[in-house]
Amino acid sequence: QVQLVEAGGGLAQAGDSLRLSCVISGGTSSTYAMGWFRRAPGKEREYVAAISGSGNTLDYADSVKGRFTISRDNAKNTVYLRMNSLKPEDTAVYYCAARRAPNYSIYSSPYNYWGQGTQVTVSS
Repeated sequence: QVQLVEAGGGLAQAGDSLRLSCVISGGTSSTYAMGWFRRAPGKEREYVAAISGSGNTLDYADSVKGRFTISRDNAKNTVYLRMNSLKPEDTAVYYCAARRAPNYSIYSSPYNYWGQGTQVTVSS
């Protein structure tokens, strides 16, 4: 059974940086495309970024493009989300998700496994 565990969330001020990590256990990391999603208070879950199983292709939501960087280290079974120039509107619970396929999706339904989420709070 694949399990995902996120870490790295916390409190930040506008303009700060945080790095989230997502450790994959119970499966071979490279066989899973990975995505990051977030849910802000009172809002629906939204797509943030995604990366293919090999790490060769990436994608970002327009709202984070140029500020966030997704990467993965398959030798460590870990996916990262580097968040720079944080804004108050980035406040949300961030979830990583794994899809049993080499190619990612920007939609949540194709993902098979989800982490428990990590809270990111950005103050102005």
